[in-house]
Amino acid sequence: MDEIDRIFTTYPFYGKRRIRIVLNQNGYPSGVKHTRTLMRTMGLEAICPKRKTSVPDRSHKVYPYLLRDVEILRPNQVWSTDITYIRLLRGFAYLTAVIDWHSRYVLSWKLSVTMEKEFCIEALEEALSKGLPEIFNSDQGSQFTSPEFTKKLEGKQVRISMDGKGRCLDNIFVERLWRSVKYEEVYLKNYATPLEAIKGLKNYFRFYNDVRPHQSLGYKTPAQVYFQNIA
Repeated sequence: MDEIDRIFTTYPFYGKRRIRIVLNQNGYPSGVKHTRTLMRTMGLEAICPKRKTSVPDRSHKVYPYLLRDVEILRPNQVWSTDITYIRLLRGFAYLTAVIDWHSRYVLSWKLSVTMEKEFCIEALEEALSKGLPEIFNSDQGSQFTSPEFTKKLEGKQVRISMDGKGRCLDNIFVERLWRSVKYEEVYLKNYATPLEAIKGLKNYFRFYNDVRPHQSLGYKTPAQVYFQNIA
């Protein structure tokens, strides 16, 4: 599962068959069915670069995607969220975060050992205590379409946007964040427990926001761009 996570993070467009081939090439014998079973356990979808860590609930309302051809010009114009798999030495956990698209600033994050919606709601509440977006984007997972989640946004007149089914790039900034988190922190540390992961991620997100310069931001940090433009 750790090797699948590494392969999928590097090549998120690989499905179960290609991942199985790379596994075998790297010395991890696995058939297609076993690879598929492990990917489902991890919440990885074998189609396009779209993680199935959040599964749709057909009884929940689905909102349209509002960001096609929209130019991102300022902080708090668009926020987005997602969930990713975090490997541990024994088992795994799930990480969610809320990010500002303009500055790449991570407004909040939470780690959970289950896929229940509560940790996503906690991350949203923490982010909303720091600011208010014009548009909030997510995928169509049940955590984000639940009334408990969407009502917090609608109550503040935030427009809700949701990725189109199977679309690869609708939430690209969060996908890039996950790649940075995994290659710059998770894969280097090999967390043993969720508590150890929380401590490590807390330090990493502080580094990511306040220290790490981003080429796309003119080598400024996300915090510099976010707070400079909302001052």
